[in-house]
Amino acid sequence: MGGRVPLLIARVGHHRRDAARRQGIPHHGDARGTAAHASVTFGSRLPDLRIPPPGPASRALADRLRAVESRNVTHLADDWPIFWESAAGANVRDADGNVYVDLCAGFGVALLGHSHPAVSAAIADQALRLTHGMGDVHPPSIRVELLERLRDLSPWPDARAVLASTGSEAVEIALKTAQLATGHPGVLAFEGGYHGLTMGSLATTARSTFRRPFVRRLYRGVAFAPYPLAGPRGATSMTLALEFVRRALRDGAPNGDPIGAVIVEPVQGRAGARVAPAGFMAEVSALAAEAGALVIADEILTGMGRCGAMLASTRVGLKPDLVCVGKALGAGLPLSACVGRRAVMDAWPESDGEAVHTSTFLGHPLACAAALAALDRYGPESVLTRAEALGESLRTRLATRLSGVPGVGEVRGLGLLLGIELVSGDRSALPAGAAARVAVAALREGVIVLPAGDVGQVVELTPSVALTDEQADYAVEALVKAIAAPA
Repeated sequence: MGGRVPLLIARVGHHRRDAARRQGIPHHGDARGTAAHASVTFGSRLPDLRIPPPGPASRALADRLRAVESRNVTHLADDWPIFWESAAGANVRDADGNVYVDLCAGFGVALLGHSHPAVSAAIADQALRLTHGMGDVHPPSIRVELLERLRDLSPWPDARAVLASTGSEAVEIALKTAQLATGHPGVLAFEGGYHGLTMGSLATTARSTFRRPFVRRLYRGVAFAPYPLAGPRGATSMTLALEFVRRALRDGAPNGDPIGAVIVEPVQGRAGARVAPAGFMAEVSALAAEAGALVIADEILTGMGRCGAMLASTRVGLKPDLVCVGKALGAGLPLSACVGRRAVMDAWPESDGEAVHTSTFLGHPLACAAALAALDRYGPESVLTRAEALGESLRTRLATRLSGVPGVGEVRGLGLLLGIELVSGDRSALPAGAAARVAVAALREGVIVLPAGDVGQVVELTPSVALTDEQADYAVEALVKAIAAPA
């Protein structure tokens, strides 16, 4: 990693310097120094790398983390990771003082931008009044407000919900609800699907990397249908996938259990922003309804406006009975929910003082306050319009700039959930781990992206609506440079 952060190619280098000067930000090698940063709000800045990342402070923190954290959790290498110290809008500052443009929004959580002032103020105000309630015993009043808002935003006027802390837990609740409502424990999921890593959700997550160590503990009543490809082969792959769905709903899961739930992401996230062919989700919904199975829409990543609608299901034709939301719901605090129509949710028994499913931090007041503040801002059409317009602009510009670049398959996605798929030269095999190389190269240019895809072959982008047009311009050119760089 030694040496200076590489400059972009000449044309992009001029773009970087000119854009930086317009914002008062020093470019690498610009003698004006950092005083000009005061004229630009942190959150809207272009990258300012004072030292090649990861710098000495991040490296020292990596050494300390290596000594105390399970080695399973954080990938630690010479070129990865940086350690965050602060963030605002679309900017992140690391422990070495480097400023980055964040195209991940913290795994999609910060849809409004990091440290949104209204969200931060709501959290601070709530912290002065009540930081913790008594869950299912003596609830905090703010929990009622949030549940009412979720009902009003749902597809059902009589919706009920269960709050939780993580996406995995929301999925667990949905799976339990479906079993209670149908009496059938079997589940139909999809190849490439990601629904969490707790035992119940892991059973419906397709990737073998996560499943293999615990396969003997996993529930065996999950069938995995093929996920159809968009593009020229879409019609054929959709036909095959729907035939599998019909057969599984008729014959049951691999262990013989009848299927009571079909769980699907409106757009597959961790698989690399995979969008099914038009009409597929509507067909799946119809087949499930015909078989008496409930459709669970996993909108942990896609929901709350990321894909240009409050729920991405409405954009792809999916008709769910249960919806799982999270990530952007809490706007930075851990919060999720399983929401469903009353007839389904009332399959849960009425509490007699001992809830069948609950948790210590159920409806945590600080998280509820953050969510209510965020929902005030997700609701206006401007946020949804910005997510759709910015996402489409990024997708089309990246597709144009990467057209003809060797090793780039397609740029795809919906709204602000985008993926750049990397392929081998003859497209005969996927380049496992290729996206990680791009993520490291992008980091050196001051842009944060995330590897995704079944074998790490997709560069995934989940930016916030706070990303400025100038930051987007810079990020596109930085990504083109990172992808086109020799391996």
